[in-house]
Amino acid sequence: MKIEIWSDVQCPFCYIGKRHLESALNQLKPTETIEIEWKSFQLDPTIPSDLALQNSFTYLAAKKGMSIEQSISMHENVTQMAAKAGLNYQLEKTIISNSYNAHQLIQLAKTIKKGDEMEEILFDAYFCKGKNIAHLPTLVELGQQIGLTEPEIVTAITTNQFADNINRDIHESQQIGVKGVPFFVFDRKYALSGAQPVEQFVNCIQQLIAEKI
Repeated sequence: MKIEIWSDVQCPFCYIGKRHLESALNQLKPTETIEIEWKSFQLDPTIPSDLALQNSFTYLAAKKGMSIEQSISMHENVTQMAAKAGLNYQLEKTIISNSYNAHQLIQLAKTIKKGDEMEEILFDAYFCKGKNIAHLPTLVELGQQIGLTEPEIVTAITTNQFADNINRDIHESQQIGVKGVPFFVFDRKYALSGAQPVEQFVNCIQQLIAEKI
């Protein structure tokens, strides 16, 4: 079974959706091999490479023209939803930046079949540890955790080595009608959009398994 996931590292629902999918797979324990492929998607490609002083609260307030208090209130539901999935979001520590460099690191990790591990590390770094995921030294540090070397990380990011891969993923998302992320595609037969409840993932996977029997 192949599961393709269009995602942006700065999307809070993408990390939650990842946990819900993992919970479903842990419940079902399918006997067949599960291949998970993360696809690039940028919610806001116009974000400067580093806003530095903005976190999730101030960014949303500025973008939507609301008060900081309103933004914080809106984010409380997200934080609670994350907590139910076992994630400790620290949104006040987040550093809003362009996610393009992070996507390049994920694409590089996919060349050694560690895209899922890289995605997990980046999500945790951004949402739970307040890391700047556009900052090259930070990406080097994170990439080395899965066995990538500093030279290959620096080369990939500074030369836009994986620009074609990223553009291809984004174009493909447009072709299949992806309007937001996370977006999960199962064996190119079924799709789930958003951080759906664990039960939805279970039902979808069970349906696929039943069809293969």
